[in-house]
Amino acid sequence: ETTIKWNQPMFIYNGTFIIGFSSAKQHFSITPEATAMEEFNVQIRDAGYSQTKNLYRILWSQAIDYELLEKIIDFKISEKQNYKTFWVK
Repeated sequence: ETTIKWNQPMFIYNGTFIIGFSSAKQHFSITPEATAMEEFNVQIRDAGYSQTKNLYRILWSQAIDYELLEKIIDFKISEKQNYKTFWVK
């Protein structure tokens, strides 16, 4: 399911957050929560993206690593199979 919350498009699965996106002048951000950022830290860095604890940024001039994005989404769906809350606790 897709929705808009906090001014950004998000994908929701069984009522729980999977991933969100937001745009800025120089980049767009992908926000998969800290658990996915920890799991994929090395791959995100190796792709050349800047990152924080909860998100990573892709410059408009950079290529999108769709395979990495798919792996992150699959990880989040698997992680959230039995979650009843919106965010990871």
